[in-house]
Amino acid sequence: MILDGHIHIELGDPNPADLVARMMASGIDGGLLISPEPASFSGTMKTVSPAERLDSVFAWASGSDLLYPVYWIDPTESDALQQVDLALSRGVIGFKVICDHFYPGDSRALHTFRAIAEAGKPMLFHSGILWDGKPSSNFSRPANFEALLQVRGVRFALAHISWPWIDECIAVYGKLGAARTREGADIEMFIDTTPGTPPIYREEALTKLHTVGYDVAHNVFFGSDTHANAYNGEYAKQWIERDRAILTRIGLDPAAMNDLFGGNLKRFLGVA
Repeated sequence: MILDGHIHIELGDPNPADLVARMMASGIDGGLLISPEPASFSGTMKTVSPAERLDSVFAWASGSDLLYPVYWIDPTESDALQQVDLALSRGVIGFKVICDHFYPGDSRALHTFRAIAEAGKPMLFHSGILWDGKPSSNFSRPANFEALLQVRGVRFALAHISWPWIDECIAVYGKLGAARTREGADIEMFIDTTPGTPPIYREEALTKLHTVGYDVAHNVFFGSDTHANAYNGEYAKQWIERDRAILTRIGLDPAAMNDLFGGNLKRFLGVA
């Protein structure tokens, strides 16, 4: 089974049958669907209600039991907690966050993160350089996510291996893993290997991640960062083939490779 852990949804008429057909044609069985963005991220401050964004992601997810709806939330909005409650009542699997105008340790954000963690839902964060046309990437540097040590029970993933701060991402993973195993911290971090990394950096990034010596086998998953509206299965397939070749060269266990492309995403989402 191959699952794509990073698929965006744009506003427009949902066509889940087309999405599933495109995925299956490329050998991909399902994946994580991210709702349309909150108004604060759009740049135009367009008004699309939380309910409409939830309607969109659930319409797309209706095509398969292996499509998992995730709600993109701005945790600093005044009604963020109400949005969490609404999304939970609709049955979302998890939440997506891009820290583009606030740090992960912002008190408003932490308040929202605690509500999500208390509900037992995971969070997928953008991490690393952010191509949004404004000076925002520093908010998403991986070391800033150490602030999540203040959120009891949090389960989260940093996407894109935090490129170009790959070493920093791996170091944060090691620190939080040590806090979990040595000090009993109630926190679990995953790494989403979605590009991010241009091909020239890919082998270096995956080699560091899988040979650093940290226990990453069950906490890494693949994503494509393509869009449901016109899913580019060929693009996703090329990245999968590239990654498989790299992981084979570095001697990754076949079972661990299969988990990376499928089982680990289900474990992250709590559906395994």
